[in-house]
Amino acid sequence: MPHATMPSVGFQAIILCGPGESMSTFTSNRKDFPKALIPIANRPMVWYPLDWCYRMGVTNIHLVTPPESASAIEAALSQNPYLTSLPSPKPDVLAPKDLTQTTGTGEIFRLPEVQREITGDFIVLPCDIICELEGTSFLESWMVQEAGLGGATGGIGDNGPIKSGSGGEKKGRRGGLAIWYPTKGENSIKDEETDFVATTPLSAPIVAPPASSLRPDIGNLVYSMPTDTLNDVVEEHGGFPIRHSLLRKHGRIKMETNYRNAHIFFFPYWILEMIKRNEVIENISEDVLGWWAKAGWQTGLGDKLGLREVLSSSSTPNEDMHESTDLDGMLDDEVDVASLSSTWTSPSTKHPSHQTPLDTSNSLISPTAPSTSSVAPFQPLTIPPILAYIQPSTTKPPLIRRVDTAPALLTTSLLLAKLPSLEELQTTQQQQQQQQQQQQQSPNPPPSTPASRPSPLAHPAKIAWPEGIEKPSRVETDSTLLDAAVTVGARANIRESVVGANCQVGVGVRLQRCVLMEGVVVGENVQLAGCILGRRCRVEGGAVGKGDGGERTRLTDCEVQEGFVVPWGTEAKGEEFAKGLSEGEEEDEEGDTRMGWQVEGEVEGGDEGGIELG
Repeated sequence: MPHATMPSVGFQAIILCGPGESMSTFTSNRKDFPKALIPIANRPMVWYPLDWCYRMGVTNIHLVTPPESASAIEAALSQNPYLTSLPSPKPDVLAPKDLTQTTGTGEIFRLPEVQREITGDFIVLPCDIICELEGTSFLESWMVQEAGLGGATGGIGDNGPIKSGSGGEKKGRRGGLAIWYPTKGENSIKDEETDFVATTPLSAPIVAPPASSLRPDIGNLVYSMPTDTLNDVVEEHGGFPIRHSLLRKHGRIKMETNYRNAHIFFFPYWILEMIKRNEVIENISEDVLGWWAKAGWQTGLGDKLGLREVLSSSSTPNEDMHESTDLDGMLDDEVDVASLSSTWTSPSTKHPSHQTPLDTSNSLISPTAPSTSSVAPFQPLTIPPILAYIQPSTTKPPLIRRVDTAPALLTTSLLLAKLPSLEELQTTQQQQQQQQQQQQQSPNPPPSTPASRPSPLAHPAKIAWPEGIEKPSRVETDSTLLDAAVTVGARANIRESVVGANCQVGVGVRLQRCVLMEGVVVGENVQLAGCILGRRCRVEGGAVGKGDGGERTRLTDCEVQEGFVVPWGTEAKGEEFAKGLSEGEEEDEEGDTRMGWQVEGEVEGGDEGGIELG
């Protein structure tokens, strides 16, 4: 893995563990079970961004969470088998005292506890992101396009604040990189949030990028906002107004509305100062990205945001916390790395006052501006670019998706359950090797086929404990995951489902497209389709006799809250089974509430089928 063989990539990772308002059925007890621990395909949600960072070689990771959820996350990092299997060092849990469940993502980075921990370029991720595309690809693209050596953006070194440009370049500040993924196509989620994003193409490279490069899908970001905000603007103005300054600077603009911001941001260190100076910034994806993109072409916006002072200042956001001077009290002269290159063609030697300044008009990185006291008011401000990776809509693109709603949780878990396990791939490779050995003995052996690479999100095995399945029973192993200590009763039928650890599936149960979290008990003869069952809930079962009219528990497209009991004989479709507003509540405007459950509707039984085990 990269983290085991490569030196540090110089980035920190800040993973934001939010409240999960859109998954309130399963996050009602945020003190013991916050959103970051909700299982996706049996792994805790936060496992996916953590694993992505470790595979990229980023090991300096901070999990930012409200104080009420900190103890639960710390306990999971020490006890959950999936999280304890991650490489060392363990991530730090950061719980600022003023951080609440409603604090905006922009406000988080103004909290002193967060600012104190960030000492260089950093990556911001949500806890609900799943990214199958390797992070090293984004990291390489950022480094190539932003073209800076260490120290170009400042930071906190061992001896205190790093001055801008101390890495030796005279090209100035680095920019950033954000990621968008398509919301349409195969396995898309209905009514998923989308964003309006506008980009301009990068300048043509001197040397063509390799086939594996992400460069063809990267552009300069010039506009970014949620589609809901775009609709409000269109409704208010009767259309979408475009400034002449945008068209004057960029004659070729590509606009998209079927993509969503993945909330993965590669940020330079100086962006912290921009957030700190502008208290109106509440949201990273809308305010920081939106204003930063517009400041690149809208005259005067950069000065309003204070970017002239931010980009020209050699100080850092945390200089007041890390005051330090060089040990010898001397300042080193800045080294012109370009002039030392053996491939650099320098102009003829002249007096320093007659030397031609370095042309940075076409550079992707802005020149470091001098002190504002010596800058004329009319001098234009060059803003470092914010780049946008727009994932192409191919047949089977690598999975990039935010799992922040119940439908996304169900769809994504079932999608990951279909990935071939490491056990299956190993068996397939052994069979291919045997076939190739036999074919090589023939006079005209066919060309060998390369072995398929496992997905980084694949599980070691589809069924962790085969001994827990009674016979006869049917489990569709191609699209089903059964975690450790799962017991399945006789005559059970499980198709395209994910079953968490320590679950009990009774005799004659039918599961189709369901997700069961840890410790769920499903009684005899229960039929579930398209349901999500929270931790340690119970769906009561019973015997089905000839004289009872076929009464049984049938649930379709339902959500069941943690620890609750669904009575035997309940039939419902599209309902959320959650605790009532108050004890003793007997009736609600939308239907009857029995034993604290909202019950309404009726469904038919599930389908037969599957692959028989054993």
